[in-house]
Amino acid sequence: MPSLHLLARAALALTLASTALSASNMVPDYEVKLLLNPTAVLGTDNKLKPTVLSTFSMPTSVTKMNVQFLDTSAKDIYTAGWSPRIRKKEGDDEFELTYKKRYPVTNGDIDAALTAANAGGFDSTTTTYEAQIEWGYLQKTLSISREKGYDDSGYSGQTLPGQSAARSMLIAEAPDKFDDWVYNGWGTSTLAVSRIFGPILAKRSVGTWSGFELFIEVWPIKNAAGTGTEYLVEASFKTNSRTEASAKHDELMAYLTTKGWFLAQDSLKTQLIMDRY
Repeated sequence: MPSLHLLARAALALTLASTALSASNMVPDYEVKLLLNPTAVLGTDNKLKPTVLSTFSMPTSVTKMNVQFLDTSAKDIYTAGWSPRIRKKEGDDEFELTYKKRYPVTNGDIDAALTAANAGGFDSTTTTYEAQIEWGYLQKTLSISREKGYDDSGYSGQTLPGQSAARSMLIAEAPDKFDDWVYNGWGTSTLAVSRIFGPILAKRSVGTWSGFELFIEVWPIKNAAGTGTEYLVEASFKTNSRTEASAKHDELMAYLTTKGWFLAQDSLKTQLIMDRY
């Protein structure tokens, strides 16, 4: 019969082994996002031209989406890699609150970004966050998002809450990982002194391309000088396959190029909004 000493050592070894075996990485989906040249695809009314709509079997009707981010004027939350957002889409009966953590994908190494997220507490046991690789022209980003609904009583259409109410909503629904990212209560205490970046009223058209549901969004964003508006036009589709995302990314880019519509830049919508508002 083994001694108590040997049993204790065996138990310790099992404990150490189980500790060493951390959970596997999250499994992301993929969203390919490519920019279109606004001067080529928008008419004088800043709406998509009929030729673009017909190419992707899109109706003339659009879905409006009003979006705003909250952060301190020093952008403490964004600098920590997080983006708390409030969005109201046409037809929805509640606000959509999103807490998004971004990890850069360096040298195209998606698995390294997923491993970095794992080290930050986002692994395959995480059930309340969704992982996605945002696959742009040259850059890729791992986004890990938690979405929550919030009652929109007292608001009409795509109207978003003002600063005080927006703070209160995002503080009330703040998930623990966000709230305790830098220190316990960091997220909510930082939101308490935040301001609004935005809002931006974007418009989305939905069609098809190569068997995928294709979205084209038109975002009117304040220009760098703050004196007017420039339009960011983004085409996107989603897939669960990394191989398919890679192949179809190149295929869509080539197709848009032949049409004279492709803009060879990465989107960086959130960065533009944080820089200009």
